[in-house]
Amino acid sequence: MTGAYDDRDGKIWMDGTLVEWRDATVHILSHAMHYASSVFEGERCYNGKIFKCRAHSERLIESGRLLDMDIPFSAEEIDAAKYAVLEANGWTDAYVRAVAFRGAGEDMGVSAARNPVRLAVIAWEWGSYYGDAKWDGAKLDIAKWARPDPRTIPVQAKAAGLYMICTMSKHAAEAKGCSDALFLDWRGYVAEATGANVFFIKDGEIHTPLADCFLNGLTRQTIIEIAREKGLTVNERRINPLELSSFTECFLTGTAAEVTPVAQIGDITFEVGDITRDLAKTYETLVRS
Repeated sequence: MTGAYDDRDGKIWMDGTLVEWRDATVHILSHAMHYASSVFEGERCYNGKIFKCRAHSERLIESGRLLDMDIPFSAEEIDAAKYAVLEANGWTDAYVRAVAFRGAGEDMGVSAARNPVRLAVIAWEWGSYYGDAKWDGAKLDIAKWARPDPRTIPVQAKAAGLYMICTMSKHAAEAKGCSDALFLDWRGYVAEATGANVFFIKDGEIHTPLADCFLNGLTRQTIIEIAREKGLTVNERRINPLELSSFTECFLTGTAAEVTPVAQIGDITFEVGDITRDLAKTYETLVRS
C-alpha cells in the first residue's frame, strides 16, 4: 500500500460506519485541529489477531477520560470496529490505529464541552518501523527537548498533543542520519525515545527507566513480563545519562517498533547482543501465536 495517506483505496471506520478511504474527512473547525483534543492507539495485527486488542481499547477509553473526553463507544465496540476495518480491507497483517477526538460543534474556544467526541479506526500495511535498524541496531540522537513534569500534563494518556516534541526531535535526529532521538526527563534522567520505550542491559540484568513521566507502553510491560519469566532481573529505576556508557546492550520497544536493538546513542555504542536478540525472538513468537 503506497501513496499519500489521504489518497488510497480502502475502507475506514468512522463513528460506527465504514466509509470510503478518501471520504473519511473532518471539518477544519474540529476542536482537535486547534487544541489537540485527541487520543489514539497504535496496534498490530498478526495472522488475523490484534495483539492485546482489548488492552489497547481500554487504554484509549482511559486516555479520553484523562483528557475529560468521554468516548461514546465501549471497549467491545472498539474491538469490533478494528476487526471490521481489517476484514473490509482484506488484511490479516497490518497496523491498526484508533483515534478519538473532539469534532466541530457549538464551541470553538478552549472549552469544548458541547462538541461531539468522535472515533475513527484506520488500518494499513506497515513493515518495520525502523527499517534495517530492526536487525542492525538503531542510531539515536539526544533530543534537546525533555519529557515534562507529570504535574503539567496527563502523562499516562496517549494524547496527540504530547507528541509535538516527538515530531520535532525525530526530525532533528533524522537530519543527523539517526533513526530516532532519546529524551531525558525534566530532572535530567533517561526517559524514552520519541515513540518507544528504552531498555539497557549490563552484567546480564535489564535496566529501564521508571514510567513516572511517560507512557508505560503495553509492549514495555510485555517485555518486562517475558524477561522475568526467563529468570532475568529487571530493574525499573531512574537512570542517569552518565551511566549509558556502562551498558553493553540497548533496545527499544513499542507496538510499531516491536523490539528494536540500538547500536548507538550519541557517541556511545552498544552491541546487538544475545539477550536483546532472544527477547526479540520470543516477542515475535508471542505476537504470532
